[in-house]
Amino acid sequence: MNTVDEKKRKKSSADSTTSPEKNTGQSVTVPLDRGWWDKRGGAVIIWGGRLVFVVVLLVAWQLCAGRLFDVTYTSRPLDVMHRLADWQREGLLWSNTWVTLQEVMLGFVFGAGAGALTGFVLASLPTFYRVVDPFIVALYSLPKVALAPLFIVWFGIGLQMKVLLAAVTVFFLVFLNTAVGVREVDRGLIDAVRLMGGRRRDVVWKVVVPGAMTGLLTGLKVAVPYSLIGAVIGELVASNRGLGYLISDAAANYDTAGVFATLVVLGTIATILNLVVGVLDRRANRWKPLEGRP
Repeated sequence: MNTVDEKKRKKSSADSTTSPEKNTGQSVTVPLDRGWWDKRGGAVIIWGGRLVFVVVLLVAWQLCAGRLFDVTYTSRPLDVMHRLADWQREGLLWSNTWVTLQEVMLGFVFGAGAGALTGFVLASLPTFYRVVDPFIVALYSLPKVALAPLFIVWFGIGLQMKVLLAAVTVFFLVFLNTAVGVREVDRGLIDAVRLMGGRRRDVVWKVVVPGAMTGLLTGLKVAVPYSLIGAVIGELVASNRGLGYLISDAAANYDTAGVFATLVVLGTIATILNLVVGVLDRRANRWKPLEGRP
C-alpha cells in the first residue's frame, strides 16, 4: 500500500514539474517544427511573382517595339543591355554611378539625421511646433527644382550643391513623419512611466523614441527615392558627371537606350536602399507584437 502511494506522489510531482501551466495558470509556448516551405514559402511566392512580372514585361516590350510603336521613342530591352555593357567597358557606368551614389548617400544621411532630430525636438514642444508649422509647410511646398539655381549661386556646381539639394528634399519628409510619430505616442505609457518614478530621460528613451520609430522609418522609406530625385535634379541642372548628366547627354543625342539604361541603374539603386531601410524597419520593430508590426 505504501508503495502505491509513493508511486502516486512521484507521478503527481512529475506532472507538476512538466506542466507549469497547472501551477501558474499560464500557457506554454510549444515551438512548431516547420519545414523549409512553411518558413520561406511566402517569400518564394512573392519574389517568384516579381520575377515573372519583370520577365513578362521585358518580353512584351521587346516583341512590341518596332511593331506597335516606334523604336526611336521606346528603344528595346536588348538595346538597353548593350548600352549598359558599352558604358561598362568604357568606364562611364561605374564612374558616373559612384558620383551619384555619393550625392545620394550623403544627402540621405544628412537630411534624415537633421529631419529626425528636428522632428523629435519640435514635436516635444507643442506650442513652438504650432508656431513654426505653417512656415515649415510653406518651405516643404516649394518645388525643389526651383531651389537648384539658388544653390548653384551659393555653392557652385560641385558635389556640395547636389548633396544639399538631396538633403533638403529628404529633410522635410523625415521631419514631418517623425513629428507625427512623436505626437501620436500613447499618453498612457508616458503617464505610467512617470507614476513608476521615471524621469524625463526615461520617458524619452523608453517610450517616446520607440513609439515614434514607426513614423521615423516611414519617413526614411518615403525619402529614399526623393534623395535620388534631389541628386539627379542637381545633375540635370548643372553637372558634367553623374547619372543625371548621362540622362541629359543621352537625351540631347536622341539616345533613348541610354536614357532607359540610366533609369534602370537609378531604379536598382533605389531598390537596394529601400531593402536596407526595410531591414532596419524589421529590426527596430522586433519589440512590437506581431499584429502591431508594419
